[in-house]
Amino acid sequence: MRKRRNNRLRYCCPAALNILIMEAHFWWVIGGVLFVLLNTAAGLIWLERRMLALWQDRYGPNRAGPLGLFIVLADTIKLFFKEDWIPPFSDKVVFVFAPAVVVASVLMSFAVIPFGPNILVADWNIGLLFFLAMSSLGVYSIVLGGWASNNKYALLGAMRGASQMISYEVFMGLALMGVVLLSGSFNLREIVEAQRGMWYIIPQFLGFVIFLIAGVAETHRLPFDIPEAESELVAGFHAEYSGMKFGMFFIGEYLGVTLVSSMIVTLYFGGWLGPAFLPGVIWFVIKTFVFISLFILLRASMPRPRYDQLMEYGWKVLFPLSLLNLLVTAAVKLILTDNLK
Repeated sequence: MRKRRNNRLRYCCPAALNILIMEAHFWWVIGGVLFVLLNTAAGLIWLERRMLALWQDRYGPNRAGPLGLFIVLADTIKLFFKEDWIPPFSDKVVFVFAPAVVVASVLMSFAVIPFGPNILVADWNIGLLFFLAMSSLGVYSIVLGGWASNNKYALLGAMRGASQMISYEVFMGLALMGVVLLSGSFNLREIVEAQRGMWYIIPQFLGFVIFLIAGVAETHRLPFDIPEAESELVAGFHAEYSGMKFGMFFIGEYLGVTLVSSMIVTLYFGGWLGPAFLPGVIWFVIKTFVFISLFILLRASMPRPRYDQLMEYGWKVLFPLSLLNLLVTAAVKLILTDNLK
C-alpha cells in the first residue's frame, strides 16, 4: 500500500506543480497588463500635452516636476478631491454605472492581445470576434451616460456618439476580414505568427487605412470628436460628470487609443515580430507608441468635420472601399489556392 501511495505522489506532484506554476504565471500576466495599461493611460496625458506643445511651437507642461512629469500626479489628485456631484434630476443608478462600462469593456479587450510570444491573458480562437464584441459594448457607456444625465446637450452627444460608433464598427469589421482571409484564423497570436514572412500592411494596405480611420472614429478622437464637440454641445455626453466619474471617461478614452494602436500593430505590423537584437515585447511597445503618436498628431493638425459629413464619408466612401478590399482579397486568395493545387 505504501508503495502505491508513493507512486501516486510521484506522478501527481509534478502535475500539480505544473498547474500551480501555470496559474501563477496567468495571474502575474493579468496583474502586469493591468498595471502597465493603467499607468500608460495616465502617462499619455503628459505625452499628449508635450507632443502637442512640440508640434504647435509652445512650451507645454514644464512647471510641475522635471519636464512637467508631475502634471499627471496633479491631475489625478485634482480628480480624486474634486466634488463628485450627481445631478438631482439624473437617473442616479445609471449615471454612476455608465463610466464603469467604458473602462471595463476596453480593459477586457486587452485580454486577447498578444504582447509577446508568451505574454497574453487569453489565447482564444475567437480573439478577433471578442475584440469586436467588447468595442461594441463601449457604445452603451456613451448612450447610458448621456441619457441618465437628463440634459439635452448630453443626450444629443450620446446620440451622435452611438450612431458614429455603430456605423464605423461596420467598416472596422469588414476591414479585418481581409486579415482573417490571409491568416485563416481569428486567433490574434496565430495572425501574428502568419506575418513572419510578410507583414499584412503590404497586401492589406487599404484595409489598414480603413481600420485606422474607423479606429479614430471609434475612440471619438479629433478630428472625429463629434460626440463631445465643446463649441456645439458643451462637452457632450459627459457634460454633467465631475470628479472620478469624469476621470473614468478620460481614462477610457486613452485606453481606447492604446487598444486601437495595439490592434493595428497586431493585425498589420507583425505584432511582437522584429529583429532579434530586441525582445518581442519591446518591439510591440515601440510600434504601439508610434501609432499613439499618430493619434496625437491628428489632434494637433486636423479640423473637425460636420456630423453629416462624417456619416456621409463613412457610408459613401469607406463602406464601398471595405467591401472592395474584401472581395479582391478573397478573389486573390482563391486564385492562389487553386494554383497551388
